[in-house]
Amino acid sequence: MANVLPYRPKAGEIPTDPGVYRFRDADGRVLYVGKAKNLRARLSNYFAPLHTLHERTRRMVTTAASVEWTVVATDVDSLQLEYMWIKEFDPPFNVRYRDDKSYPFMAITLGDEAPRVIVTRNRRIPGAKYFGPYPKVWAVHETIDLMIKVFPIRTCSDSSYKKAMASGRPCFPGQIGRCGGPCSMKVTIEEHRAIVDDFVAFMAGGDQRFARELTTRMRESAAAMDYESAAVYRDRLQAIDAVLNKSALVLEDDMDADLFGIAEDELAAAVQHFVVRGGRIRGVRASTIEKEIDIAGADLVDQVLQRAYGDAAAGDIPRHVFVPTLPDDSGELEQWLQNRRGRRVTIQVPQRGRKADLMKTASINAQQALMLHKTRRTSDYVARSQALTDLQEALGLDEAPLRIECYDVSHLSGTNVVASLVVFEDGLPRKDQYRIFGVNETTDDTDSMYQVLTRRLAHLDHPDEDDEPVPDATADGEVVTARKRPRFAYRPQLLVVDGGKPQVEAAARALADAGHSEIALCGIAKRLEEIWLPGEEYPVILPRTSESLYLLQRLRDEAHRFAIVHQRKRRKRDISSVLTEVPGLGAARIKALLRHFGSVTALKQATPEQIQELPGIGPRLAEAIHRHLAAG
Repeated sequence: MANVLPYRPKAGEIPTDPGVYRFRDADGRVLYVGKAKNLRARLSNYFAPLHTLHERTRRMVTTAASVEWTVVATDVDSLQLEYMWIKEFDPPFNVRYRDDKSYPFMAITLGDEAPRVIVTRNRRIPGAKYFGPYPKVWAVHETIDLMIKVFPIRTCSDSSYKKAMASGRPCFPGQIGRCGGPCSMKVTIEEHRAIVDDFVAFMAGGDQRFARELTTRMRESAAAMDYESAAVYRDRLQAIDAVLNKSALVLEDDMDADLFGIAEDELAAAVQHFVVRGGRIRGVRASTIEKEIDIAGADLVDQVLQRAYGDAAAGDIPRHVFVPTLPDDSGELEQWLQNRRGRRVTIQVPQRGRKADLMKTASINAQQALMLHKTRRTSDYVARSQALTDLQEALGLDEAPLRIECYDVSHLSGTNVVASLVVFEDGLPRKDQYRIFGVNETTDDTDSMYQVLTRRLAHLDHPDEDDEPVPDATADGEVVTARKRPRFAYRPQLLVVDGGKPQVEAAARALADAGHSEIALCGIAKRLEEIWLPGEEYPVILPRTSESLYLLQRLRDEAHRFAIVHQRKRRKRDISSVLTEVPGLGAARIKALLRHFGSVTALKQATPEQIQELPGIGPRLAEAIHRHLAAG
């Protein structure tokens, strides 16, 4: 492979102005769209020596056959043009967004003569005002039922409305008190429009003025002994309270904001978009992002915000936008959003208080969504079958690897070296087959991997002899007692190691020394998600949407998780064994020390005064603990 791309522009050809660039393949298809404050500086990164590029970036630039750019006047213009081109060309190397599901919204059809409130998943109704999204359809209906008690607006269909207005007879929902539009013959079109405006104003910000006005009217009616009107206002006030109480007050009651929690790995990201209006969470939208080119952190936030607000109406853009990481061009993004909204918009990273707590909640939800996204792909039967078939083809196997074993070496600051083994059969975890290997003496991770695999492969030739015997019927009717072959002695079709070329070569030596070179082997390197095969100079790159890559990721992550769980248990046992030797230190106090310091190392570094801060530990006992640990 040549180290210089043939279509690389000559020195000085690329301008230093802000602009947007496009990579195209030989057929003219746009592969990637990006923006830059300085086109020459940005594009020079793509034309660096190929071996220095991120693997997925290298794949993009070698697939491309040309690059072109468009200079714009300002950085804000480049934002707008980049978004337009991504929407128009749908480049395969730009990040891909997938909504986790189609969410229901509450919509008020403001473009109609007599607007009505409906539940819909269609976000393209002309002139409609949307609220949500809501997690479930019934949640929207429940909110509407409460709202129309306070703001009786139209709920009937367009056909019912036209029929009622033409005949002069109320529509059926109006006859049973379920529709408050002009078709109910109770209000005029102008009066109804005023009620609709109040409905929208309340939903947009949970305006407390409505509650205050109803309270005042209720008291005035009660003072005038108009108890029937007072009861109506009371019921409306209770309906308002019910709507407000259904949405938790998480920020100041005048705060309108959007908050984005993001969790990502090398190939995918999950986004949790919290819509906060009037200080209350009015909706949550979840989506997943599939990465093709190397993008993370601030660049990913940039893309998320462009997608969230690229087609948004001015009224849907809030005053504040909270993100986990500030984009490099946050100033330009703020200006872009301000131009769309018509008023000032700020982009901030919450540092403390309730905003930081809400960001933490959104991030936790994003982490869970990302884990669920990956788990669903590997647990689905069709996806599992496709993953095993893809692995067979990518690794050149004679058969699909129905039993796969994955190994990960773990240690605590270079000590307590252990290796985890997890087993997947038919694409699903077999947790009863998981194993932990202790490594007493080792030089490095590759030596540990060699030792562990040598011990594991010995079981293929020398199964354990303490398994339960099972009867075996022979042809002549004689019953012979035979030992059941243990599951751990089953031969895997594929071994996966967590690591790159060095770990794979160490595992290959173990297979060769054990005489089991017929077992397939590969390694998955976390930094670039490359698949390494023994004896190969370059890795195998699986497509980002490949089910086989998700399966290998799940294997690697499960092996890492299992090793960490074991390390934590071992660390707790080590701490307990050390502390039980201290006179006067019982189980409850040991538990308190464990919870507070977490490790022997941290406890050894603590002074007697710091140890004494724990309830139930006096100066003498704290000194004894410190002296005992120092002597050990």
